[in-house]
Amino acid sequence: MNLFIIGDVHGCFRTFSQLLKHWNPATEHLIQVGDLVDRGTGTPETVELARQLSEQYPESTTFLMGNHELCLLHHFGPQGPYPAWLSWGGRSTVDQYKLKPRLLARHLPWLEQRPLLWQNDHVLVSHAGLADFPLAVVMDRDNPDGILWRRGPLRRLPQLQVVGHTPINDGEPLHAPDSHTMYIDTGAVFGRNLTGLRLSPTGEVLAIVMIPVDPADLPD
Repeated sequence: MNLFIIGDVHGCFRTFSQLLKHWNPATEHLIQVGDLVDRGTGTPETVELARQLSEQYPESTTFLMGNHELCLLHHFGPQGPYPAWLSWGGRSTVDQYKLKPRLLARHLPWLEQRPLLWQNDHVLVSHAGLADFPLAVVMDRDNPDGILWRRGPLRRLPQLQVVGHTPINDGEPLHAPDSHTMYIDTGAVFGRNLTGLRLSPTGEVLAIVMIPVDPADLPD
C-alpha cells in the first residue's frame, strides 16, 4: 500500500476532516505523526475521529504518540497535574474535556497505547525523529533529545524519516537533505496549513496535499 502521512493536527478538527477526504483507505496506509491534541478548538472531536478510524481500519491506520499526548497523559495520570503543559496548549484541552468527560475517559487509554514510530524498509515515521544518540535516549519518551521532543539535526538513516513536531514557518513541508528527513508540521494551528504526504512504499513522494486551516479551528 502507499502511505498517506498527516502532520500535527493540534485540535484542528474541521481541517483534519477535510484532509482525510484525500485519503483512500483501500489503497493507502494512513499514518498521523502525533499531536492530535491541544491549542485548536476541537481536541475531543479530533481524538474521537482518529480513534474511530483506528477501529474501523485497524490494518491500515497508525496514529502515533506526540509530545502533547504524552503531556496530556501526565496531567491526567497519577502523577498529575502537569502545570507547565497548561501554559502551552493544555488549558484549552482541559476546558474542552470538562464539557465531555465521557470522551476523556474513553480517550486516555487509547492515547496511552499510541506507538512511538512506524517503519518499513524504506520509510520511518515518528513525531520528532531519531537523533544521533544512544537508543536508550532516542526511545525515552521524556528525554528532550528523544523521539517525542527532539529539536535540531536528526540521524541519517537508511530510510527516509518523516516527522512533525517542528513547525515550518512558511507552511510548506521541508526536506532536510543531510538527514534525508521530511518535516510535515506545517503549522495548521498557527494559521497555516495541514499537510498530507503521499508516499510510495519505497519512499517516493507521489503527492503533497495542503489544506489551509479552517478559521473556526483556531482559538480566539
